[in-house]
Amino acid sequence: MHISERTVGSVVIVDVSGKITLSDGGNVVLKDKMRSLLEQGHKRLLLNLGQVPYLDSAGLGEIVQAYAAVNKGGGSLKLLNVTKRIKDLLSITKLLTVFDCHDNEAEAVKSF
Repeated sequence: MHISERTVGSVVIVDVSGKITLSDGGNVVLKDKMRSLLEQGHKRLLLNLGQVPYLDSAGLGEIVQAYAAVNKGGGSLKLLNVTKRIKDLLSITKLLTVFDCHDNEAEAVKSF
């Protein structure tokens, strides 16, 4: 798994590629990145999952924890380019009603 970040206006876009699973440690990498961004004071985070082919329960748990931590800190975490597989998982777990998901980066940035 690979994570990079870029800033568009006041929004930090976190681009993730590869599987987010417990077995490859992807969930820990994601957790560390999100924690680091929060510690730096970033409050508007957009998690781009367009290049994530698979997400296990540990990866999903990390996204939920990041969402909770950002909200607790007075910020907002939204999802971008959620694949059909991940969208189905969010739907089954009823998390699709929790996350603000976008398919267009410009519209997602504007939504903050």
